[in-house]
Amino acid sequence: MYLRHLVAGLARQPVALVGIDCKRGVELAPFAARLSALATDPEQAAELLPVLIREMEDRYDLIKARQGIASGTPDEEITSDIWGLPEDERPVPVVLFVDEVAELFLVATRKDEERRDEMVTQLIRLAQLGRAAGIYLEVCGQRFGAELGKGATMLRAQLTGRVCHRVNDEASAKMALGDIAPEAVAAACAIAPERPGLAVVGDTSGGWSRIRTPYLSLGAAAETCHASAHLVPDLPALKPFRPAVPVRPVESPGPVVQPRPVTD
Repeated sequence: MYLRHLVAGLARQPVALVGIDCKRGVELAPFAARLSALATDPEQAAELLPVLIREMEDRYDLIKARQGIASGTPDEEITSDIWGLPEDERPVPVVLFVDEVAELFLVATRKDEERRDEMVTQLIRLAQLGRAAGIYLEVCGQRFGAELGKGATMLRAQLTGRVCHRVNDEASAKMALGDIAPEAVAAACAIAPERPGLAVVGDTSGGWSRIRTPYLSLGAAAETCHASAHLVPDLPALKPFRPAVPVRPVESPGPVVQPRPVTD
């Protein structure tokens, strides 16, 4: 529900939305009309992540070129991120959604393990360096601990704005909020089953608060994405990963002329 609201809210903004959903796309595919790219299995994710890394590096080159301006340029025009660039030069922000991150960590063979390590390294680089380039991550998972595999805790440490919904055990809450505040862990464990949508969110200041996500149907969120499809930005590097959008049936408007019975 939280992810639906986030996608629907960003769909109305001038940003590029990218999804990795290794559950065959069941969570993110309904929003395909608004997505610039979608990977639905680890193989596709392994192809998509290097493209995002190159996009990030290109943006850093753009920032560096701006930093090489003349010495007489006012200080306010010197920047270390894309937000200091002139509007006509500023790349569009990119938000990467990863639904169920554990699916990227699971391996069955040595070849899968090598691919996993490479993808995790790329995600860590995006989390560490992407914000200055206007690339942001929203990573979702039921558990996010060291048992997932190499690099899991390092990736988690780079993610701020933690949100923890109801969990089955204290260890899961500690994975999300333990390095923010012990009180936040206890608050997450106290969420009752009959309070759907209630969550605890921790921020970079060490503070935390309770939030509650209102209900939003999947159909309503998908409709928002369809209505906002014209806002998908032009990013040539992501075009090979643009998901196919099913053709929506067009309802017949009915006869233009109302039939009249023939009378003698």
